Amino acid sequence: MHSDDGITKKAEPPRKRSIANDLAGKQQEISVTEFFEKNKHILGFDSRSKALLMGIKEAVDNSLDACEEAGILPDISVSVERTEEDEEYRITIEDNGPGIVHHMMPNVFGRLLFGSRFHAQRQSRGQQGIGISATVMYGNITTGKSARVMSKIEEEDTAWVMDITVDTKKNRPNVNNDNPFIWPDKVHGTRIEYYIRGRYIKGKQSVFEYLKNTAIVNPHAELTYTDPEGKRYLFARATSRLPPKSKEVKPHIHGLEIGDMMRLARDSKQKTLRNFLKNDFSRISDRVANDILEISVLNGEMKTSSLTRDNCRDLVNAVSMVKIMAPPTDCLSPIGEDLIKKGLKHVLEGHRPEYYAPPVTRAPRVANGNAFVIEAGIVYGGELKSEGQVTILRFANRVPLLYQQGACVITKAVESIDWRNYGLEQRGGKGIPYGPAIILVHIASTKVPFTSEGKEAVANIEEIGKEISLALRLCARSLKGHLNKKERKKKTRAKFDVVQQILPEIAQKSATMLGRPVPSLDSTITKIMNVVWVEPFSTTGKKGLRNLRYNIYNYTTTPKSFMLHSVLPKSCLNETIMSDILLEVTEEGKTTWKVEALPPAACLELEFQLDGELSDVFEESDIFVSGLNPAMIMGADQLPGDWGIKGMDISESDSYVDEEEEEIEEEILDDDD
Repeated sequence: MHSDDGITKKAEPPRKRSIANDLAGKQQEISVTEFFEKNKHILGFDSRSKALLMGIKEAVDNSLDACEEAGILPDISVSVERTEEDEEYRITIEDNGPGIVHHMMPNVFGRLLFGSRFHAQRQSRGQQGIGISATVMYGNITTGKSARVMSKIEEEDTAWVMDITVDTKKNRPNVNNDNPFIWPDKVHGTRIEYYIRGRYIKGKQSVFEYLKNTAIVNPHAELTYTDPEGKRYLFARATSRLPPKSKEVKPHIHGLEIGDMMRLARDSKQKTLRNFLKNDFSRISDRVANDILEISVLNGEMKTSSLTRDNCRDLVNAVSMVKIMAPPTDCLSPIGEDLIKKGLKHVLEGHRPEYYAPPVTRAPRVANGNAFVIEAGIVYGGELKSEGQVTILRFANRVPLLYQQGACVITKAVESIDWRNYGLEQRGGKGIPYGPAIILVHIASTKVPFTSEGKEAVANIEEIGKEISLALRLCARSLKGHLNKKERKKKTRAKFDVVQQILPEIAQKSATMLGRPVPSLDSTITKIMNVVWVEPFSTTGKKGLRNLRYNIYNYTTTPKSFMLHSVLPKSCLNETIMSDILLEVTEEGKTTWKVEALPPAACLELEFQLDGELSDVFEESDIFVSGLNPAMIMGADQLPGDWGIKGMDISESDSYVDEEEEEIEEEILDDDD
């Protein structure tokens, strides 16, 4: 090779393409569907048995959400049928929901991350828009067969049916056989049929167990299940009361991280920082905004768009030092104490438990800006299995959590309590306790922090764990009180039986020897016993009718005046509650009877009826006494000092501080010691 000056130059070898360029050429965008196709375990499809259950769970969750949003009492049927191919099943789920508009059906069932609830600050079962479309995708992959979807809305005479597969490269639905048809006797509703490779199992993580647990926390739903053997199970509706609709609210500022604050400020339409605080968050009044600005030393008139990272850090720090009202409750739809007990009683009736601890619904709290409420209940004794660990029922937004129990904050909260203090066996004071008991915990939240997209366990968030522990301790206190009362009553009953048997024999023999008549022993027995005994009796008549009777005996030497108290289901009261000793019945159902000068050795009979679907929620042992020395009462509890009523609505605290936590904190410290 010659240059212009005539000097021969050696030819340069061609440049090698750099490794970085080679790698850059291989980089490409993948669709979310393709990602989940290769990572099915993230969605919970990591085993054949689990895949079968997860698909049904996602479809049932969608049906329940749709029915509740439309104000419809859910009727849902689930069918699992074996096909001729090995480990292949045809799954059918049908509901009576509002139906799906025709042109939206392909996206709902054939496109991942297509949903209406992801950004909404309100409670719902489905949020990401992944579940049912992922089920269709998994069925496509494992069997090569499409899903058949049928839906009808009330406004149209015809229904639509179509076969759907998922294009995983484009995250788009492929639709075949899209046709209208007449769906006899179906006013509105949706039906999906799909094929899936799976393994059908029985036991704790079975379809049956999932539906049974779903019925506990959704007592307003009627669920019908047909298993592969053709056996049909009905989980009948326990109440016609729909859950309160959750409303969308603004995020709560408590618990936000610096990055969250920066993002919200960047996306805000508010011009000034003061308006940003007042209008983009819930529970921020002028006073609270001024307190935050004063502590953070920021000007409320500064532009929201000019907030720096340091400004947002100062805001987050200031928020932690300001008392802010708890989040509004209308963004959540907790089950409520009455319906938790109703659901448990309805499903566990065959086990005839000895005791249902009054369920607890905590006041709303916030974790990472998302409102949540913890509910808990404990069932004890009866024919529940006494060997092995207690059963833990975990729920999030009314959905059972059947997998990854050990990784869930609910389980960790249960394990952290020393249950020996409350009457359950526990080795070393840590871990899951042993005994004939069921522990139920429900987390209701605008955004449940699941550990994965499979929604099988809740992450170990400190605020959530603390609330679960507080709720469980309140239930455990009730259990401890029941066990103590049971033991004391047993001993007193034994003493009473001995007195009733021995004294008459002594009196009879003494009278015979002395040739005198047998004396009355009433005064002697009362001196020995020295208690006021409340003996409850309950019988069930026609559906929803309960007859309750309390025999109150004065086994003391003096007349006794006192009051009886109870909280009766207001909707179940009738005229039989009226009696000579009735003092008052409040709007909440708080009932008080006044007993005046009950003579020694006398018995007073109190009788009334409860009539209605919540009549079985009332426990005959839920009777309290005031005006007597607690040591003198048998068969009833002393009226608690914090006597009050908590109905289906959650009472809001004035601030984010729980005043009853201090007492329970002492129990936590005792456990730690």
